[in-house]
Amino acid sequence: MEALKFVCFGEVLWDVFPDHKKIGGAPLNVAVRLNSFGNNVSIISKVGQDDHGKKLLEFIKEKQLSTNYIQIDATLKTGKVEVTLDEKGSASYDIMLPRAWDNIEIHDSIKKLVASSDAFIFGSLASRNEVSKNTLEELLKLARFKIFDVNLRTPYYTQELLSRLMKEANFIKFNEDELLEICEYYGSEYTSIEDNICYISEQTNTDHICVTLGGEGAILYYNNNFFYNNGFRVKVKDTVGAGDSFLATLLNFLLKNKNPQDAINYACAVGALVTQFEGANPKITLEDIEQFVHSFQN
Repeated sequence: MEALKFVCFGEVLWDVFPDHKKIGGAPLNVAVRLNSFGNNVSIISKVGQDDHGKKLLEFIKEKQLSTNYIQIDATLKTGKVEVTLDEKGSASYDIMLPRAWDNIEIHDSIKKLVASSDAFIFGSLASRNEVSKNTLEELLKLARFKIFDVNLRTPYYTQELLSRLMKEANFIKFNEDELLEICEYYGSEYTSIEDNICYISEQTNTDHICVTLGGEGAILYYNNNFFYNNGFRVKVKDTVGAGDSFLATLLNFLLKNKNPQDAINYACAVGALVTQFEGANPKITLEDIEQFVHSFQN
């Protein structure tokens, strides 16, 4: 499959657990996974002039991603999130504010980058500050195919913001709770996930929607058809980054014209594989994915 040109926009940061810390941030997690499939991937973000920022840039280079579009802030610190895990490995987050990625500035170089890309991926969290939000809005005017990873983090969003971003998107990814919250805001009286997906599709004029269901898999609405995967039962270490790797895998195969059913199967497999490791970015090869899927088919 030929390489595509992806651009991810938003937060890069450190996930700080009770006994260790890992590099993360949804846009970076997605970028790393997309890059592992041989794509041309760039990330637009910002770090501070501190040790965390230096180590983050080193990590990005190690993952063979360009740092050309990572800005450096002279005053704000590099992003940091305090992560708490419950007994099931599910994560909750305390996201430090303000941080360097809140202050991503618009430049001609990133305008040209986005305008020339095949796909532009963004989330809601990067809009919690006016500077990064304004930059995002400028870049959305230039992008050809826009993927909105909803990724709600209270209290850093409003329903008005979500509505605007969904209407900009060509593809929206929710988890089940996010879909239900937003449908309630829109006044949906439907109870099934499928009906609510169609409702959001009509409200936002978005033809491609995916809803993740945690350990129960995912539902994909693509070109007026539904595709399902019921998930893969694994022993979970933590869920950090699983949804990001799921999205990256799904987009990689969908945008390379893979069968949508195969795409969602592979995406759910990678999401499950990630939960078996600590942190968001374990190395997973295409062979690992194929063997994993095959093992559940026998």
